[in-house]
Amino acid sequence: MKNLSLILNAVLLVAVLVLFYLHFSSGKPASAASSEPASLGDAKIAYIRSDSVLKNYDYLKVQREALEAKTKKMDQDYRNRAMGLQNEIAAYQRNVSSMTLGQVRATEEDLGKKQQNLQMYQQTLSQQLMEEESKLNKELYDRITVYLKKYGVEKGLQVVLKLDPTSDVLFAVDGLDISKEVTEGLNTEFKAEKGGPATSKDTTSAKK
Repeated sequence: MKNLSLILNAVLLVAVLVLFYLHFSSGKPASAASSEPASLGDAKIAYIRSDSVLKNYDYLKVQREALEAKTKKMDQDYRNRAMGLQNEIAAYQRNVSSMTLGQVRATEEDLGKKQQNLQMYQQTLSQQLMEEESKLNKELYDRITVYLKKYGVEKGLQVVLKLDPTSDVLFAVDGLDISKEVTEGLNTEFKAEKGGPATSKDTTSAKK
């Protein structure tokens, strides 16, 4: 079903990480090591590559799989209903010549109502998937921002930026990239929630 496929594609291309600004003071001095976030005046800044985090975040992988399964189930249910209606229409067309005028009118009215109901059902499925997408986006945003706040406190960061072709960050040195550490930390937390091993680890190096 075209509408369901479009919605699923939107979900699979989810990239809703916005700029993360963490406002608090840090008493830690800036480190000169290249593996530590660099300092700019009194601020310590780092960034994440959103595509890398999203690609390797196990929580998102699990949620995508669940949403794909749900979408396939909805799609199959819709197809079954549509096929059933199509069969009824075909049966009506085969028998219409032997039906009375009253039977024709009653059958056409019934088929029209069923067609309207099918269209309403399609709209309901699309709405459900959009709601699922919105819910996933919010949960993803909340999980990452909560983790970054804790990470920022530990590392003395004041600002964490998102780096991708759509962001306002045009250049950043590799030493500020914390994508690998953040992804591994997120996966560790998710592993603890699930009570089992994480499905994967980010293979992207902090230095590119």
